[in-house]
Amino acid sequence: MSWYLLILAGLFEIAWAIGLEYSEGFSKPLPTLATGVAIVVSMVLLARAVEELPVGTAYAVWTGIGAVGTASLGVVLFDEPATLVRAGCIGLIVVGIVGLHLASGGH
Repeated sequence: MSWYLLILAGLFEIAWAIGLEYSEGFSKPLPTLATGVAIVVSMVLLARAVEELPVGTAYAVWTGIGAVGTASLGVVLFDEPATLVRAGCIGLIVVGIVGLHLASGGH
């Protein structure tokens, strides 16, 4: 169950990171509120996950999910560059996330 909470926490991390762009420096109330809610939900889920997972593993996976999702959505939503090098680096992060999951016994 803790891995599912961790994945969900990572998805909320993506939401708040993308929300930062839409909030325009916290100047837009609704995107700012949504970003704040996503931050809190993400942190609460991460805290619940680390009750059973090693904090180092959980934190690395959480930030990895956030980095992969935010970088990928940056290409789609904000016209950020979609280069082969960028895709390769994102792929390396995915490999790291999978490796940490496997190294922890894949609970």
